[in-house]
Amino acid sequence: MLKISIEEFSRLQGYMLLSDKESESYKSMKVRYVELKVFLTASGINLTELDRVKE
Repeated sequence: MLKISIEEFSRLQGYMLLSDKESESYKSMKVRYVELKVFLTASGINLTELDRVKE
């Protein structure tokens, strides 16, 4: 579960970095980004190196 979530978090950030921050797609991705960030942090994963979006 953690491996899949880390992979999704990384892939999602790549999409977010390519998208316009004002687009509906970005806003939708940001919701999932926050969910994954909360889950990974609660699971004890240090996101310092993984978080490229930093929002």
